[in-house]
Amino acid sequence: MKKESPSMDAWLREAKASPEAANCGMFLVHNGVVRQTARAKVRSGVKDAAPVCGMRFGYDAEKAAAAVEETKALAGIRYVRVWLNEGELDVGDDIMFVLVGGDIRPHVVDALQFLVGRLKNDCVSEIEIGEG
Repeated sequence: MKKESPSMDAWLREAKASPEAANCGMFLVHNGVVRQTARAKVRSGVKDAAPVCGMRFGYDAEKAAAAVEETKALAGIRYVRVWLNEGELDVGDDIMFVLVGGDIRPHVVDALQFLVGRLKNDCVSEIEIGEG
């Protein structure tokens, strides 16, 4: 069953109130959502890929927690938080939120890229549901 999405305003307030905040010069948020355009079309250029009307989404909590810990160990990273949805999702539903805070922009950008990649490639299961 899909979850209620968290508030990014609340997450940022909590991050800025954390003991790690004094060493953060930047926070970045990633919000992945279910899109109507099929993965095969946007990733592989399959022109006739059918539109998507939803997605079955799940994740391995242990692998996700390990990915968070790996990210926290990266240079300059002081704050990491992840939320992953689950269940049958509709187009426009939130798949994930990732918040990364750190000392300087290059470290934070690289860490966000690393963590989202790790989550997408190693931790989650996404099965697109086609229209029709």
